[in-house]
Order: sequence, then structure tokens, then C-alpha cells
Amino acid sequence: MVSVGCRIHTHPARTDPGLVERFRNIPVANLDDCMGRTAALSSAIRPYGPRRLLGQAFTVRVPAGDNLMFHKAMDMAQPGDVFVIDAFGCEERSILGELMVSYCKIRGASGIVVDGCIRDADAIRAMNFPIYARGVTPNGPYKNGPGEIGGAVVVGGQVIRPGDILAGDGDGIVVIRPEDAEEILEQVEKLMANESRTLSEMKQHSTYIRPWVDEKLAELKCEYL
Repeated sequence: MVSVGCRIHTHPARTDPGLVERFRNIPVANLDDCMGRTAALSSAIRPYGPRRLLGQAFTVRVPAGDNLMFHKAMDMAQPGDVFVIDAFGCEERSILGELMVSYCKIRGASGIVVDGCIRDADAIRAMNFPIYARGVTPNGPYKNGPGEIGGAVVVGGQVIRPGDILAGDGDGIVVIRPEDAEEILEQVEKLMANESRTLSEMKQHSTYIRPWVDEKLAELKCEYL
């Protein structure tokens, strides 16, 4: 029997929570710098609650304006998971609201990222639970399906797989592949140490030494008048 478009992966890939936790409080911009500045979700995916978010992806793909599979996914996720919902960027109907967010919070989820809309935005903002979405509309969802749980999704222009690490702050969200995590942690530690030294020198000497600026201008044969 062909089940394309309607599948539930009962044992999606998972990442060691200890590895995920090592990314806590690292600025998202620094992480993105260490990933070629290409790991961020679209700025259209905006926060509707606390901006700090960290967890591993529990992926859900739903038809535009339908949340049947998200209802099922809520019962399957584990504490610390971030629900990542590919709703095709639909802005005509919401995928979730106050009741579903309340249940996700009770289940121990770390947040929700949806490439689609939410509703009950005022109540959700007061819940102190990280929610990122494309927009808000009072129009409720259908519950007809189909959909998929535990497969690769596309959210905010990034392919996200089950177990990928999501880190968010006031700048947005980046996606970290678990197999790249150790290398990124090593690089970001060096980057942050360098930034700290630069800030210290800036405060002590009121200078910001960056010779590459003049070098680049010379390469461009910039004319000074």
C-alpha cells in the first residue's frame, strides 16, 4: 500500500541531550558565523514569546492550514524537543493556539517553530514559552491530514532533520547538524574569545584595529579625494 504523504516515523533520529545543552547561551550570530553564515532560518519566522530557544528538532509536516499530524506529534515528543512544523508557509490559517501550546509545555517541550501561523497570540505571549512563527491569524485549522512525522522538513528556507539542534535568541534561529556540533563548538569558543579580547582593547584604548579594511580598499583601488 502506498502511503506517500501520510507517514509516521515512530523512532526518528535523536541527539544526545548533553550535546544539545552545550549550545546553551551561545549567541546565535556567533554560531552562524561558524557555519558559513548560511544556517539561519528566514527572518520571516518571528518570535511570539521568549526569544531564547534550544532543543533538538521533532519534525512535523502538515498540509497548508491543517494540524492533524501536529495533534499526533504532541503525544510522541520527548522532553526537551522543539516541534518544527513545515506548514508550507501558509498565512491563511493557524496551525496551533493556546490549548496546544499549553499541552506542549506540560509535555516538557522546549519550544515550537512553525513555518505558518498561530492564533491566541496574546495568551501565548503570556505563557513564557518559546514560539516562532511566520504570522498570526484567528482562522483555525482543518484536521483532515495527511502529513508526516519524523521526516525531513523545510522551515524558513532551511532543511531540518529529526535530531538537528535548534538554537534561537533575539537574532533568530540557526540549525546545527549533530555531526558538525563538536567542530562548531570548538570554532565558536575561539571566535568568542577573540571578540572578548577585541572589546577589551576597544574599551581600554578607544581603538578598533582591523587592517583588512584598508587592505580591501587598496585592492579595490579606491580613490581618496
